[in-house]
Amino acid sequence: MSTGIINKIEREQVNTNISPFNIGDTVKVHCRVIEGGKERIQIFEGICIARRGSLINESFTVRKISSGEGVERTFPLHSPKVAQIEVSKKAKVRRARLNYLRERLGKSATTLKEPVGKPKGSLVGAGIAAVDAINKAEEEQNSMAEEAPAAEEAPPAEEAPAAEEAPAAEETPDAEKE
Repeated sequence: MSTGIINKIEREQVNTNISPFNIGDTVKVHCRVIEGGKERIQIFEGICIARRGSLINESFTVRKISSGEGVERTFPLHSPKVAQIEVSKKAKVRRARLNYLRERLGKSATTLKEPVGKPKGSLVGAGIAAVDAINKAEEEQNSMAEEAPAAEEAPPAEEAPAAEEAPAAEETPDAEKE
């Protein structure tokens, strides 16, 4: 029972306005930064090299080259600190983790193949779609539960005649005994 409560709380925390992206895509992550009481948006742009977790625990790693040095940053996907995720460029990769980009230098560290044809594989937004489907199913069940008591209050018309027939059945065995 406690896992049901935890799952319900987790589903409420899921950020549903995230655009789906894959590993290898160049993304712009808009981060909320608080400096001296003021909040501003800072953009971190790079290649998504990994993602892990599911639902509320999902996170992804973005790598960029800044002044000749590689910089990696890991973001929780559903964090309130992440304002928005934009996909700048799609890429076709055949790995779940792009750790091999860490050894590369120059343009080869940031250039990946362009996708051709229909996109394949799972997307980060797939978990969000599952949460939406679960929430819709729960709402339908709640609406049906509200309609069901109204139907139970009205007595069925078939029960009243059945009660009248039962005493008539008792009289016939008495007539046979005499």
